[in-house]
Amino acid sequence: MSSYRPIGPVVGMVGAGQLARMTQQPAIALGVELRVLANAPDESAARVIVDTRIGDYRDLSDLRDFAKGCDAITFDHEHVPTEHIRALAADGFTVHPGADALVHAQDKAVMRERLTAIGAPCPAWARVSGVEDVTRFAGEHGWPVVLKAVRGGYDGRGVWVCRTAEEAAEAFAAGVPLMAEAFVPFERELAVLVARSPHGQGVSYPVVETVQQDGICVEVLAPAPGLDPERAAQAQNIALRIAHELDVTGLLAVELFDSGAGLVVNELAMRPHNSGHWTIEGARTSQFEQHLRAVLDLPLGSPAMAAPVVVMANLLGGDDPDLFKRYEHVMAHDPGVKVHFYGKQVRPGRKIGHVTALGDDLDEVRARARHAAVYLTTGEYT
Repeated sequence: MSSYRPIGPVVGMVGAGQLARMTQQPAIALGVELRVLANAPDESAARVIVDTRIGDYRDLSDLRDFAKGCDAITFDHEHVPTEHIRALAADGFTVHPGADALVHAQDKAVMRERLTAIGAPCPAWARVSGVEDVTRFAGEHGWPVVLKAVRGGYDGRGVWVCRTAEEAAEAFAAGVPLMAEAFVPFERELAVLVARSPHGQGVSYPVVETVQQDGICVEVLAPAPGLDPERAAQAQNIALRIAHELDVTGLLAVELFDSGAGLVVNELAMRPHNSGHWTIEGARTSQFEQHLRAVLDLPLGSPAMAAPVVVMANLLGGDDPDLFKRYEHVMAHDPGVKVHFYGKQVRPGRKIGHVTALGDDLDEVRARARHAAVYLTTGEYT
């Protein structure tokens, strides 16, 4: 029998993607032992975290075995069945966020019902079961109508912008429960990342602008350029209020549309989020450290920026899988750019890493981040 005993608290993270992988470094600094539940030993976090357990997050017995000895259980995705999370809590395990909170990130219709009830700014929406329901909704709110899968879907998947009843019929052919939302003519997309601890302490990072391409975030600009300070404060207050009303513990990412009529909540995520990767180098406390602090009910860290401007650019897989051969150019060209790879096999369009640049001038910092991202993935200059 092994004599190994953890020195510090043990946090179990269900899921072994890049979010769990990037949580390991702050866990080391905090003296936290990070344990992950992976589906397979070659997943992103499983490649770098010693205490990796193999199991199925959909299997309650696997989750119970995984949770034994953990001081807190958390998640790097929202797909664990809600009833399993309730069962873990009933067994006496500390789970953050809890089932009553996380369901709002798992089920978009439940999210809309709750956000509408608390007065958060939302588009008009309705549950729909067929094309006739969509046509009726369009009669009230106009075309196009945005259809969303009630559960699942990310990076533009599970979302259909329908301009006709025929296009709506194509969405229903996917065979998943859908909901309808009125199309929001927005000027840009924003995101706010907040953290909340069990005893109610909350902090907000600066509001950022997210740049999308084919439904996938390709850039994050921190802080959101040209954003009116009052609107920025409004966005932060919306996110903090949602975290309080939903009793979120850990991180909450609130994605927003910035429209001429005001801010509109688009999506929620209750975990570290792609819009917060810039915080690793760009904030006094990274989102990953902040999440660990929150789920362990430790005092939260400063969310202040480490530089006036930070730009994060996602690395999307292309046709050439050998990104490492282009490391030398990027490092020599700009020693200040930071590169993060996720330990994933390269596939076209897949998020395989990100780069971050810091500085004083947005145009200059953005150009540096773009140059590194484009060259790493394509070998071409921008």
